Amino acid sequence: MKQKKIPMRKCILSQEMKPKREMLRVVRSKEGDIAVDPTGKANGRGAYVSMDLSIIEKARKKKRLEQFFEADTERLNPIYDELIRLVYRSMIPK
Repeated sequence: MKQKKIPMRKCILSQEMKPKREMLRVVRSKEGDIAVDPTGKANGRGAYVSMDLSIIEKARKKKRLEQFFEADTERLNPIYDELIRLVYRSMIPK
């Protein structure tokens, strides 16, 4: 039986390659709206972020998403908060 290929993505914050399922996607639409895309299927320019609180906090301090999406901090603070919320949600056992 053929083994299924696992899609890998590179985290824009830590520069690590990880399976797509272990990452969160942030997307900028053609209209310029930036949002977290938990489904990974929204249209627009996407960036993958590791589901690691320490990496997200370091990125917030260094303004990595601001650099990547060429946006101001005021627009991206809710995105950082949403990423942290999703990481906490993933840590809760089901």
